[in-house]
Amino acid sequence: MSFKTTDLSDAHPEAQVGEPLLRHFGGVSSFGGPIETLRVFEDNALVRAILEEPGNGRVLVVDGGGSLRCALLGDNLAALAAGNGWAGVVLHGCVRDTARLRQIALGIMALAVSPRRSVKRGEGQRGVPLHIAGLTLRPGYYLYADEDGILVAEQPLA
Repeated sequence: MSFKTTDLSDAHPEAQVGEPLLRHFGGVSSFGGPIETLRVFEDNALVRAILEEPGNGRVLVVDGGGSLRCALLGDNLAALAAGNGWAGVVLHGCVRDTARLRQIALGIMALAVSPRRSVKRGEGQRGVPLHIAGLTLRPGYYLYADEDGILVAEQPLA
């Protein structure tokens, strides 16, 4: 997928533009695709369960409540996601294993880094509307991310 968010934004002023809160951590800095949503809090069991599914070029957006106390994604889950065809993971929360994340062919954006792993209770909500970084994210919307930011649209942008 080749695009620039600056060009997409110019061509599609109706697209939502995310606030600059998230940083890149993955081996791919330009990624996009249809959105799958998940809301959890300091629990990444459902993150794993979803990333075990075929991604088919989708982007998993996880609202982790903005918690900075533990990571929701590390190198093992990122490798799983890349191997299953996910285009990216966007976290309103933390990652860990950052040196390894940069080597994995997956777009990854998150608030920050924490060395602590999350709990695994399997609690959360999948397929719900999320509100992160000034964006309204719904399953089936399209997310585009690169070094210049994040755009979200209800339909694919060309």
